[in-house]
Amino acid sequence: MEVLVFLVPLALALGLLGLAGFLWSLKSGQYDDLEGAAWRAIADDEPAREPPAVEVKSSTVRPA
Repeated sequence: MEVLVFLVPLALALGLLGLAGFLWSLKSGQYDDLEGAAWRAIADDEPAREPPAVEVKSSTVRPA
């Protein structure tokens, strides 16, 4: 039971740290444009590139 002396303050400190991080993200505008971020994730900005053509060199085989 003595471990609760350490675990309860640790849990409260981690909770406050998480709350502070969430409030900071709200203040910095992380959640302002949720729809735009979703559309940017699926938007196809560049056309798909074709793979480069591979040159096949014919090798000359010398008879033995």
